[in-house]
Amino acid sequence: MTTFVLVPGAGGQAWYWHRLVPELAARGHEAIAVDLPAADDRAGFAEYADVVVAAIADRSAGLVLVGQSLGGFTVPLVARRVPVDGIVLLNAMVPKPGESAGEWWEATGQAAARAAYAEREGRSAEGFDPLVDFFHDVPQDVAEVGLAGDVPQSGAPFEEPWPLPAWPDVPTRFLQGREDRFFPLEFQRRVVAERLPGVAVEELPGGHLLALSRPVELATALMSVT
Repeated sequence: MTTFVLVPGAGGQAWYWHRLVPELAARGHEAIAVDLPAADDRAGFAEYADVVVAAIADRSAGLVLVGQSLGGFTVPLVARRVPVDGIVLLNAMVPKPGESAGEWWEATGQAAARAAYAEREGRSAEGFDPLVDFFHDVPQDVAEVGLAGDVPQSGAPFEEPWPLPAWPDVPTRFLQGREDRFFPLEFQRRVVAERLPGVAVEELPGGHLLALSRPVELATALMSVT
């Protein structure tokens, strides 16, 4: 049995994983969906890692960390503190030593990549609309709950330099939705090639919120790490 430790992105809600957890359980695995203190202006990535480590508790075998979006900054910090069998990055931000999450956007060219993808699809890239950028392929009833329960993300983590000198020496996979409008596929291929040499970007159908839009396909993809 594998224990998947599910770390959300901005907003930090364990709810994000609620459609994936039963899929993993049906396949005989444990899933720990973590709530992060995302609205707390005193909490940065070190505090986020503390919460994840506390959720893992005394589990010591068969651990796989899954970090979605901004969770890409947190899961490697956890992997430095807890022995894990693997890391799975999901539509994630890949940090660079000494770079803050606030600096990541300009350093990677995310805005230009998002705008170019929107233009190819015939959409406007002006402003940010969570329904258009995030929930466009999520079932309507699920999207309505997600939008109504949105938690504001503190800016505190975005101000801190990422503290690790290098990515942890842990087997790492990268899963990416090919219809992600926020972090487009080709953008992610370039960033991952630059920052995680040797790690392949594995495509899945769906957008930025795969655990909500494609939980079956995501669970199937995760099975290959068990």
